[in-house]
Amino acid sequence: MKTFFLSMLTAGLLASTVAASDVQAAELRVMSSGGFTAAYKLLGPQFASSTGNTLDTILGPSMGKAPEAIPNRLERGEPADVVIMVGYALDDLIKQGKVIPSSRVELADSRIGMVVRDGAPKPDIGSVDALKETLLHAKSIAYSDSASGVYIERELFKRLAIEDQVKAKAKMVPKIPVASVVANGDYEVGFQQVSELLPVQGAAFVGKIPESVQSVTRFAAGIPVGAQHPQEAKALLDYLASPGVQATVRSTGLDSVATH
Repeated sequence: MKTFFLSMLTAGLLASTVAASDVQAAELRVMSSGGFTAAYKLLGPQFASSTGNTLDTILGPSMGKAPEAIPNRLERGEPADVVIMVGYALDDLIKQGKVIPSSRVELADSRIGMVVRDGAPKPDIGSVDALKETLLHAKSIAYSDSASGVYIERELFKRLAIEDQVKAKAKMVPKIPVASVVANGDYEVGFQQVSELLPVQGAAFVGKIPESVQSVTRFAAGIPVGAQHPQEAKALLDYLASPGVQATVRSTGLDSVATH
C-alpha cells in the first residue's frame, strides 16, 4: 500500500511538472515614463524572475509632442501590455478609450527637487523666501519638459513673483535628464522630479522644494485596450502597487501613495 501511494504521489508531481512546462511565459511590452523608471528598473527584474515572464520596456514621456511620448506611441498603434505614466495623462488615455478604466492602479507620488553640479555649494531652498533668492541669484536654471517642468514654467515662477526676472535664464530641457546638463556645467541649477535627479552622476541633490509651493505628481499605470497579455499585465501592476515593494519605491525618491 505504501508503495502504491508513493507511486501515485510521484505520478502527480510529474503531471504537475509537465503541466507547468506547457505554460508559455509571456513577454510583456511595457511603456514607462521617467518619474517611475528608477523604481521600475529595480522591481521589474524581481517580477520577471518570480513569474518567468519577460519585460520588453520602452521609455518615453507621459505627454508632449516627441514621437517617443507614450500617447503618441499608442496613437501610432504601437502595441503595449502596460503603460506607466503621470496619472492625469493616463486619465486622458482612459477618456479616449485607449486604456481599460478598471485596470488603473496608483503607484507613487513624485515631488520636485533641485540639483547643482558636484562640488558646487548647495544653496538654501528650505523656505519659499530662500528658494526665491536662490533662483534670483542663479546664473542659469534648467527644468524638464514633463509635468514638473510645465508646473515650474507656468506656475512656480508666477507664485514666487519672479517670472520676469528669470525668464531669460530659465530654459526647458527636452528629452534628456535635467541633472545631466547641470552635471556637465551647462546650467547652474536644475529642477525635475526627485526620482529622475538622483540616478544622474555628476550632480548633487540639494533637496525638495518647499511643500507650500510643491507640485505632487501621481504616477499610475494601466492596461491598454487590446493588450496581448492582460492577465500577466494585471499581475505586474498588482506587484508594482503592493505594500511589500514600497520600501524600494521610496528608496528611489518617490513617496508611497496614501492607500499604502
